[in-house]
Amino acid sequence: MRSMWLVLASAVLLAMSPAKAQDGYPSKQVTVIVPFAAGGTADIFARMVSNHLQVKLGKPFVVENVGGAGSILGVTRLAKSAPDGITLGLASTSALAINPTLYGPKLSYQPDKDLVPVTQISVVPNVLVVNPDKIKARTVPELIAYLKANPDKVSFGSAGVGTSQHLAGELFQQMTGTKMVHVPYKGSSQMLTDLLSGQIDLAFDNVPLLLPQVKTGQLAMLATATPKRAAFDPEVPAVAEFLPGFEAVAWHGFFVPAGTPKPIVERLSAEIRAFMQQPETVQKMAELGAAAVAVDSEPFAAYIASETERWKKVIDAANIKLE
Repeated sequence: MRSMWLVLASAVLLAMSPAKAQDGYPSKQVTVIVPFAAGGTADIFARMVSNHLQVKLGKPFVVENVGGAGSILGVTRLAKSAPDGITLGLASTSALAINPTLYGPKLSYQPDKDLVPVTQISVVPNVLVVNPDKIKARTVPELIAYLKANPDKVSFGSAGVGTSQHLAGELFQQMTGTKMVHVPYKGSSQMLTDLLSGQIDLAFDNVPLLLPQVKTGQLAMLATATPKRAAFDPEVPAVAEFLPGFEAVAWHGFFVPAGTPKPIVERLSAEIRAFMQQPETVQKMAELGAAAVAVDSEPFAAYIASETERWKKVIDAANIKLE
């Protein structure tokens, strides 16, 4: 009888040991690197998740904004951090799926070697908008016809060379056989100012930035760059309805340095995914113009690889070079 109880006790201890190991994480404060300035959409996402992790895991998760160089500074800092789970970071489309092609071996980090995906948390729709005083087209087919009749006479703005907004415009040209003039800016806010004043004609950019101006009639929204109509306004068509396969969205996810123990990655992934599926989180994300998602580490890595290959084709076809 005593031996049976010893066997049962051993089994219980073995079953509890992974949980006890997980319960010991984190042992101290965790730094959450956000490679963007405070107050933006990505920063809000990171703080929402950090607050949840702090409550669930019992240690401070402190956001540190490390902006600059199109998010390269912050992502490099994350990639070079100790792989102990004490540094976590947020990154997005440009840092993970575009910069590797634009910079090649000169890039100070390599996503597939230096970082481990934890969880994808969001998809932020890009939308196609025009200055209504400059462009009279109100549908995608009308815009395409106008562009074909006026090659190199219409300008589109972006937050900079090689950004997702720039590549969305390049993809649109490639799929329609049209030619526009690209005008890069040092950020979306500067681009928006010139779009509203009529210095440029149209743009692709994130919903949260453009929706207020669409609601006031300062900009006309022709379509979303999502594969299907976006939840924020199902009345607005997707570009893909006219150009099958067109997609240009921004996405965000959490990462840790390569070499971080797998149990830590799994624990973080499970906690973050559970949070992203809560109705309150889904609602809050929708209010910010984003779709909440909860994609685990391995499928997220596969998605990043497919996005990298897709944007590489656009970059190569447009012969985009960084000065």
